[in-house]
Amino acid sequence: MGMLDGKTAVVTGASSGIGLAAAQRLAAEGAHVFLTGRRASELDAAVASIGSAATAVAGDVAEPADLDRLYDAVRARGRGLDVLFANAGGAWLAPLEKATDEDYEQTFGTNVRGTWLSVKKAVPLLNEGASVIFNASIRAADGWENFGLYSASKAAVRSLARTWANELKGRGIRVNSISPGAIDTPAPDRVVGAEAADAFRVQLAAGVPIGRLGRPEEVAAAVAFLASADSSFVYGANLDIDGGEHQF
Repeated sequence: MGMLDGKTAVVTGASSGIGLAAAQRLAAEGAHVFLTGRRASELDAAVASIGSAATAVAGDVAEPADLDRLYDAVRARGRGLDVLFANAGGAWLAPLEKATDEDYEQTFGTNVRGTWLSVKKAVPLLNEGASVIFNASIRAADGWENFGLYSASKAAVRSLARTWANELKGRGIRVNSISPGAIDTPAPDRVVGAEAADAFRVQLAAGVPIGRLGRPEEVAAAVAFLASADSSFVYGANLDIDGGEHQF
């Protein structure tokens, strides 16, 4: 018996990294998981790794029509929605003097608008007692150079989690967030380029007290906890998953 037997879940940004690990873990706990992401070929591979407990609906969370297709598929299953992991996000890094309008639009379009739309459009489907989980970041609370737009967008995500936890509590819907630290995902290859990615990972790991990057599966375990009844008294909270980076 899994913690989520018979439940229906949605994971955005599920084609790789934290999103994929979370989708795999939620399915392993008994949920049927709807996965969405922009890279269709990676999304298909993700679904293949899970099997019949997964359904793929390719799309961009910043595009309302794509989310409508996703939630139409959930609605057609006829069981409502019990878990939403609003994970989709991206980082476009640049110092203040070099950041562009496009950097701003991409960062806030995906991380903030995409999160807002993902939850707003899910609300009519959420069952009583459902769990909504946001992927924020420990960078929301620090001042790393070049991370200005990314950090601000994740601070907005954290703020939305607090507010919506209060707004949805009357339906027993729990809203919480996780804030991963330095996690070993494919993201650095896209953020700084494949040639610089390994050095960037070394730099990140050097700042983690336990001396290594986190694994997506370690983040997924926290998502599964917040998705389950084991976290029934957790509302509006934020869980740092950072190897102690914000504790020392």
